[in-house]
Amino acid sequence: MRGARTRRRFGADGLTADFIVVGAGSAGAAVAARLSEDPAVTVLLLEAGGPDRALELHVPAAFSKLFRGENDWNYDTVPQEHLEGRTVFWPRGKTLGGSSSLNAMMWVRGFAADYDEWADAAGPAWSWDALVPAFRRVERTQDPVDETQGTDGAQAVEHQRDPRPHTAAFLEAAREAGYAVTPANLPSGQGFSQTMVSQHRGARASTADAYLRPAAGRANLRVVTGALARRVTFAAASGSSPDAPATPRATGVYVEIGGVTRHALARREVVLCGGAVNTPQLLMLSGIGPAGHLAEHGIPLVADAPDVGSNLQDHLVAGLAPEARGGTLYTAERPAQLAQYLARRRGMLTSNVAEAYGFVRTPVADDAGMAAGLPDIEIIFAAAPYVGEGLVPLPAEGITVGAILLRPRSRGTIRLASADPTAKPVIDPGYLTDADGIDERTLLAGLAACERLIDTDALRGVTTGGWIQPEGGGALTPSERAELSLRRYSHTLYHPVGTARMGTDATSVVDPELRVRGVDGLRVADASVMPTVIRGHTNAPAIVIGEVAAELIRRG
Repeated sequence: MRGARTRRRFGADGLTADFIVVGAGSAGAAVAARLSEDPAVTVLLLEAGGPDRALELHVPAAFSKLFRGENDWNYDTVPQEHLEGRTVFWPRGKTLGGSSSLNAMMWVRGFAADYDEWADAAGPAWSWDALVPAFRRVERTQDPVDETQGTDGAQAVEHQRDPRPHTAAFLEAAREAGYAVTPANLPSGQGFSQTMVSQHRGARASTADAYLRPAAGRANLRVVTGALARRVTFAAASGSSPDAPATPRATGVYVEIGGVTRHALARREVVLCGGAVNTPQLLMLSGIGPAGHLAEHGIPLVADAPDVGSNLQDHLVAGLAPEARGGTLYTAERPAQLAQYLARRRGMLTSNVAEAYGFVRTPVADDAGMAAGLPDIEIIFAAAPYVGEGLVPLPAEGITVGAILLRPRSRGTIRLASADPTAKPVIDPGYLTDADGIDERTLLAGLAACERLIDTDALRGVTTGGWIQPEGGGALTPSERAELSLRRYSHTLYHPVGTARMGTDATSVVDPELRVRGVDGLRVADASVMPTVIRGHTNAPAIVIGEVAAELIRRG
């Protein structure tokens, strides 16, 4: 009976709905689940990856085991001139939950000032005060310490169950170095904190867990995995007057399922939630992007949008990894730890690896004209030597203290390699390419702060004086270690944003209501719409964007 009812609501082929959402990641899962709360509408959620069944998707400390696997889009950048010509590995989630199923589960919302900057670009609805209700709808925070933190939202945000003792030593090192240790996720005045994590009782809590599973019983929501969107389809809509040009209207998506391309039809809107890499790629494949670039690939132009794929920003991290005396995550893969995890959700495998962090302002911030009181570096602490971009086994007992460039001035691009939707896009983050060299100076100053922390009594008490990274670090000066770490070992912190930026200006890709300019019936709701990257981690605000998008769509 339910099958017949579903066929009536979703068409004979099961691919017709009021709303089509492309991408079941951090934002897409939230959009689809919230829209489906209205029983009068139908929602079709298309996800290129498969179901989130692999054990490693749910065991927190196992996330790097997913890199370059079937649940990862497995991207690499083009060679980066200022990083010794290296390519940089960019993992992105390709499964239900998207990158929320693949990330390090750090719940770091950023500063209120970050969102007020969004409001400067895209209007007051994107200010911190305006977004607080959306954060509350998202968050189910364990032991909240601030009135802006949600307590009964969809997404579990909890304390770590079994942090390594080195994490307490790192926080003591921060105190010793003169930094404040504060609760996590305060809107302002944040110092150093133990990481709050998107986990529930020691297991990962992705947006598939938070949004899609509670909605799974709704007859008006259909989730299709293994569904690669090839392009958005359009029909010419009538102009507002007889003399006005017709505006193309999104009618659906050509989607490849099981090797067969089919046409999914949207009665009302298509919402793209593929993230800062896949969304601009799909827009360009669909004829929305820089006209000259689309012409190079023989793609018919639907709307000339030069900023699609531009404004790419990412957090670059450079880490120092001293040897430690034991008790790190080096032994996390031993059978006893797996048994403890499976039986009680306890032990090393509950770790998100990056167990603490803190915000600092370097002297470069003043030179760069950054607003007073705001940080330009995040210090991240891992209870393991996070080396080789997470692609190699842990080499020894060690820790990582790294510097993250919070507000890069450098900008990059996403471009098409070809008109083939299965071809990986060309990713050029343009790391350290800002003309004034502020990004480089800031990261080197951040690494100097890492050195000071490593040299405190608190961290000397848990380390040996030897170095895992940079190799041969003991024979180098702190400045030499910083330079080598930046050029040879730095990598992404997995926070690309900005490639379909929102704004009130006519050149922005989407307007403040996330509608794609130049067409009707098409929105974007993911990290690509962020005008600037926040001083935090992007999973939380991406989910918030999904919540806001659903509300905007409901209001019509």
